[in-house]
Amino acid sequence: MDSVRTKRSIKDYLPTRRRLIQLYAALLHNANLKGYISGQIFTGNTKYLCAPGLNCYSCPGAVGACPLGALQNALASSGSRTPSYVLGILLLFGLILGRTICGYLCPFGLVQELLHKIPTPKIKKNRVTHALTYLKYVILAVFVVAIPLWYISQHIPMPGFCKYICPAGTFGGAIGLLANPANEDKLSMLNILFTRKFVILAVVFAACVFLYRPFCRFLCPLGAIYGFFAKVNVVGVKVEETRCTRCGLCVGQCKMDIRRVGDHECIHCGECVDVCPTGAIALRAGKRTLREKKTENAKPGAGRYVAWALALAVLIGVLVYFNGPWSGEETAPTDAAAPAVDESVPVGPEAGQRGPDFTATLYGGGTFDLADTRGRVTVINFWATWCTPCVNELPYFEKLHQNYPDDVAVIAVHSDLVTDDVDAYLANFDYTIPFALDDSGVVAAYGGSTMLPQTIVLDQNGVVTYNQVGSVTYEVLESLVTPLLEG
Repeated sequence: MDSVRTKRSIKDYLPTRRRLIQLYAALLHNANLKGYISGQIFTGNTKYLCAPGLNCYSCPGAVGACPLGALQNALASSGSRTPSYVLGILLLFGLILGRTICGYLCPFGLVQELLHKIPTPKIKKNRVTHALTYLKYVILAVFVVAIPLWYISQHIPMPGFCKYICPAGTFGGAIGLLANPANEDKLSMLNILFTRKFVILAVVFAACVFLYRPFCRFLCPLGAIYGFFAKVNVVGVKVEETRCTRCGLCVGQCKMDIRRVGDHECIHCGECVDVCPTGAIALRAGKRTLREKKTENAKPGAGRYVAWALALAVLIGVLVYFNGPWSGEETAPTDAAAPAVDESVPVGPEAGQRGPDFTATLYGGGTFDLADTRGRVTVINFWATWCTPCVNELPYFEKLHQNYPDDVAVIAVHSDLVTDDVDAYLANFDYTIPFALDDSGVVAAYGGSTMLPQTIVLDQNGVVTYNQVGSVTYEVLESLVTPLLEG
């Protein structure tokens, strides 16, 4: 029997409309393209805004915050403020788009789909995959909600999912940064936690080859949140019940573990639209139809071309805005790589160089002038309330201050990237060391702000004797200070 080979036109090789939207969304999430070249993280004003999809804040290209990371950080700060913004933005995304975000706008969803295109035998959905879909709700409850709330009761910020699981953070944040030669000195900070997260990433990527979107289906707590809005979201696939014959072709066609079209597992990709024999399914935004079953003579109207032209113009405009010479070179601290905090790397002014003077505004009023500390050893700590290793080591600086009140000056400078309510946080403790906000570029002056925490030691003449990124113990601090006092 002769095989029949169907002739394919160039149109068959072009990306679908959904794929174009996914590519556009991935670029918009990561519009800071120059970050991949410089190895630095963008910290402009848009970084305070939550993007809809799962895209690590610490990715070199990210221009917004990940809603899942923002939720964990908000819960970790819930002792001092109400997480109104994060809860509000998740409610807005959920009500308008729901899991349509997963199907069209999530960059990590696109990565999974591209890996699934690798030609191998595929595992179809079954009873086991159906059961595994509930795992993401367990992860949401434990790692996104319970762990941050439990640790904040001890005044320790802990974004459990980001720290222990998130493969998007490992891929975009840690690997995205550490793959750049500019960050080669940070490789020594990696520890067993990063190794475990890398293994999780490798397992997820390998599973993507054989399973359709395994992370979305089984592990993603952000998808679980959006799934709560399945019955009310405005944009998504809708079924006209009067035309539905209950044939089951839509559920059979779907690669996700749905029980019915539009339920909490549905990502509204629209693949079910064309298989419906009665045309009962359509992708709609309210009463407006965005996609319906194709007819043989259907031709795209001029409005569709105008829409794509406008979308392309917006994409180009955004990319130019974030990558033009006016956008500046900014960096930000990141915990995405889960670095080993008991190892350190040199940054900024090296030993033997004079440390630049500065004047910093203190929390509670007053200023700290480095020039006034001449004649004493000075220890500077760069920290942040949202940095777990930072808050864990603050008692060591307080102890040093208590044990050497006349000979050692200690100051803790908080990053100005995300300040939270530092005064409310410090009110939980009896620290006597001065705390300052980095409102005069102190961190940048000493070569920091890429990783936290960071410690600098200056001798009695203001000369740097130690400048390292990474956590310290009290024993380490004392060993750095006592030789200078004895000399």
